[in-house]
Amino acid sequence: MCGIVAAAAQRDVAPLLIAGLKALEYRGYDSAGLAVLEAGAIRRVRAKGKVREMESLYLAQPFPGGTGIAHTRWATHGAPSEANAHPHIAGRVALVHNGIIENYASLRSDLQTRGHVFTSETDTEVMAALIEEQIQKGQSLREAVLATVRSLEGAYAIAVISRDEPGRVVGARRGAPLLIGVGIGEHFLGSDAQALIQITNKIVYLDEDDVADITRDSMQIFGLDGQPVVRAVHESELSADAVERGEYRHYMQKEIFEQPRAVADTLEARIGPHGVLPNIFGVDGEALLQRVRGLHIIACGTSYHAGLVAKYWIEEYARLPVSVEVASEYRYREAVVPDDTLFIAISQSGETADTLAAMRESRRRGYLGTLAICNVPESSVVREADLKLMTRAGPEIGVASTKAFTTQLTALALLALQLAHQRGLDHARYIELCTQLQHLPRAIENALKLEPQIIELAAHLIHRQHALFLGRGAQYPVALEGSLKLKEISYIHAEAYPAGELKHGPLALVDEDMPVIAVAPNGPLLDKLKSNLQEVRARGGELLVFADSAAHLEDNIAHGAILRIDGGGDFIAPAVFTVPLQLLAYHVAVLRGTDVDQPRNLAKSVTVE
Repeated sequence: MCGIVAAAAQRDVAPLLIAGLKALEYRGYDSAGLAVLEAGAIRRVRAKGKVREMESLYLAQPFPGGTGIAHTRWATHGAPSEANAHPHIAGRVALVHNGIIENYASLRSDLQTRGHVFTSETDTEVMAALIEEQIQKGQSLREAVLATVRSLEGAYAIAVISRDEPGRVVGARRGAPLLIGVGIGEHFLGSDAQALIQITNKIVYLDEDDVADITRDSMQIFGLDGQPVVRAVHESELSADAVERGEYRHYMQKEIFEQPRAVADTLEARIGPHGVLPNIFGVDGEALLQRVRGLHIIACGTSYHAGLVAKYWIEEYARLPVSVEVASEYRYREAVVPDDTLFIAISQSGETADTLAAMRESRRRGYLGTLAICNVPESSVVREADLKLMTRAGPEIGVASTKAFTTQLTALALLALQLAHQRGLDHARYIELCTQLQHLPRAIENALKLEPQIIELAAHLIHRQHALFLGRGAQYPVALEGSLKLKEISYIHAEAYPAGELKHGPLALVDEDMPVIAVAPNGPLLDKLKSNLQEVRARGGELLVFADSAAHLEDNIAHGAILRIDGGGDFIAPAVFTVPLQLLAYHVAVLRGTDVDQPRNLAKSVTVE
């Protein structure tokens, strides 16, 4: 969501802060700002809109300084505006903040009774005022931050500077990510390693309730009790090149075409000619999986759709019951947890607030253990899970997830195969499924070759306001994902249904103005789907059918088109059929002229409820 960059350095930091914010633009935001300490004063610039608009204001009247903080904001408390943009200043203190402070209203009221006047609607300004009060009592900046965060309820990652302590930045985190970048004669804070990768690849990941105190020459970390703690320094595997767009028009297009490599990387050293390799879930993973008698999968958005596909796979091949739930709902009800149930958290970033909170809640509910399916090795979800399986998608910049989804499916397919093998799936069938999975990168490559035809299909949708997606079996979650992609980036309202539900309500919507997009892989449900498609034709609806090349469907249909795809087999078909739906959404959005990589109102990593 929001982005934080902060620096204590021997050089002017404003250009570094602006570059860091630009690297975080993919996360989604509505305003930006920075503050720098200059000659004992805090200089600040803020703007509603993009980082470049704030940068223009800064360049019109630049100010030097070796200590600074910067931020991109995604509105929670208060509308997008310059007044609500970060950093917020209270007296001698400036502060930036990611997260939501749940008890801010009572804290704000107490501050007002003590004479504090607020200039914004945000919960962030409350923290700045509290820290300023502590400093007025004679505390150092670090002591003031520690005293303040002890009074906070909710989630936060903050970076704070004080005009009384030039050369120092203090940060703290709870429920939102924050890390330290270690340089030579300089240190940095960031909400994401990508903000710092052009400066340093040496990263320290802060734990819950850590408070970091950085200067040019030192780095100290303290617990909430004020006692020093030690956190390891990691060398990030990210590279600046990995987040460049290259020859592609948008990051989303680049990431769609990176899927064969990302899936191959996720499979590497995890599956061979004789099946899934040992210990891919860790040394103790196989023993724990042997004890599993049920699974609860918890996720949000695209990751939730991946979990729905996995439910079909695991129940069919491993014969284990699977429940899939949206994380924000799971947290607020008392789910029944049968004995020996494995909790699975799926998250691209590993910092999704609802998913992380659900995993922490699972500790109370008595699960057999927790498994994280994630793309970020040092994320909170991964560090707190008992077992983990990384998706190896690499950086995903586009807000609408693409390669994260297919690599999540790949990781979940490995889990399904491992469970199925342990539970006695016929060996010949097991090897057949493993072979299909090994061929998935090539099958996705073949699906990507359909882009020219999909561009033609996209032209049929650009003036539509609604679309209906249909799928059956494991392709129903694929239809859900296809509809999500279309609405996310083209702003066309779209819904997805199991095709068999068409006559139970959605058929009332079908007419010549309602395009119906159907996923039709070859398999036992194909004839059922044909009947559903006939129901659409009879109402004059326009059909766009993505059909398996082995499926027996007529080549020409009235009021629509069929696009043939080699699904690669029943097991991997959900991942393969996802790709043309991604391309369709992308090209519709391009033709409609929307901001594909940063769609309105959305954020990449949702680190608040």
